[in-house]
Amino acid sequence: MTSALSRPDSLTDTAGLCPYGEATGATGATGPGTPGSYDPFGLLDLFGEGFVREPYLWLDRLRAEDPVHRDPATGLWLISRYEDIRRVLLDPTVFRPDNAQHAITPLGIPALRVLARAGFRVRPALANNVSASHAGLRRVVTRFFNAERVAAAVPVIERVADELLDSVRTEIDTTAGSDLFGAFAHTLPCRVMMELLGIHGLDTTTLVRWSDASLELFWGRPSAERQLELAVLVGEFHQWLTSLVSDRTAPADSFVGALVRHRLPDGELLDLETAVGACFFVFIAGQSTTGQLIATVLRSALAEPGLWPRPGHEEGLAKAWVEEVLRREPPVTTWRRVTARPVEVSGTPLPAGAELLLMLMGSGSDPEVFESPEEMRPYRANSRHHLAFGVGRHRCPGASLARTEAAVALRAVARRLPAVRLSAEAAHAPVLDLLSFRAPLHVPVASPPTL
Repeated sequence: MTSALSRPDSLTDTAGLCPYGEATGATGATGPGTPGSYDPFGLLDLFGEGFVREPYLWLDRLRAEDPVHRDPATGLWLISRYEDIRRVLLDPTVFRPDNAQHAITPLGIPALRVLARAGFRVRPALANNVSASHAGLRRVVTRFFNAERVAAAVPVIERVADELLDSVRTEIDTTAGSDLFGAFAHTLPCRVMMELLGIHGLDTTTLVRWSDASLELFWGRPSAERQLELAVLVGEFHQWLTSLVSDRTAPADSFVGALVRHRLPDGELLDLETAVGACFFVFIAGQSTTGQLIATVLRSALAEPGLWPRPGHEEGLAKAWVEEVLRREPPVTTWRRVTARPVEVSGTPLPAGAELLLMLMGSGSDPEVFESPEEMRPYRANSRHHLAFGVGRHRCPGASLARTEAAVALRAVARRLPAVRLSAEAAHAPVLDLLSFRAPLHVPVASPPTL
């Protein structure tokens, strides 16, 4: 059995797309070499099936041969070496986050009209903010995801996990199978977040649908018709957040209450649009991306020979496995920056205004940092040196909660469902194909008699 995280032995295993180009005679778009010269990356498609299914060969070749590669399809400069990415993240003055939440696919006029009618506007708040307001806003958010609160949340995570697994267990007993993505991984962090932040009066299905629509609209490649569908959902999400934040009766010790009472450096109360922007970021990161992490953790653990169900009873193994997944296959695979002035990265000169795509997923497989990076090695000495949560002042404030939820989820599933195995259809399950997010969209499991 091959691990879901292992790489194929030959280039022919990558859904028919060869990153070396020569196999298909590709001449493609020009790269950073001589104008009109042969481009070995001419077949690279960041949204294509070959890259989405098996990105490692592409990432390895980029890192080794063209670590600052301009992708003609998107206009982005792909930065793939660990040290370069770390340098960029640690210098938000030169490498600004202004474009971090821009739509990668330009929105058409009809979709923009729908968003405008909903009053949609997200001001710089966290991930895309380098103003003086960032530090204070970050402290507000971090306060609700610090070590003490995360430790106190473990019983909540365990309770919700067990409640969801009761239904999964019943489904398996009845039908001999279940999908751990829809029935468990995608729902658990949403319910946990709503309890921790004191959000009431909204069902989890709606919040998940709104968050997923936001990710697809801004980080996907939707058609004009699909943009309209997504814009309606994003507009509903924005209106709900605006109503939530506008309610000044929220308790001062709640997340929303702390936001609306927060004062900016000039002493003014935080404006409504910035508060909504902060909530937009936290609500999506707090449940959609964590759900994607949990799905990847479960699928990889079930696929790894000799691992299942050990995380359910071996002390520390669940946490160690989560860390290796974050290193090798993080849910947030890329992030964007834009240069504030002309600068050089790995010997390549970049002009002011160059838009960068930091290949976070590839950085975790950099052999200059991680020995035998293609191998999943729980308890790897430097596993936490990965950049899955970023680094510096924009490091993900919810990193500790995401790690904890994923480890608790893995332990709970391994303990409650020790005999399940991935179903045969897992090999062909769809994968989330957004620019900055990747995860299995189904984790089908079955009890042994049906395998």
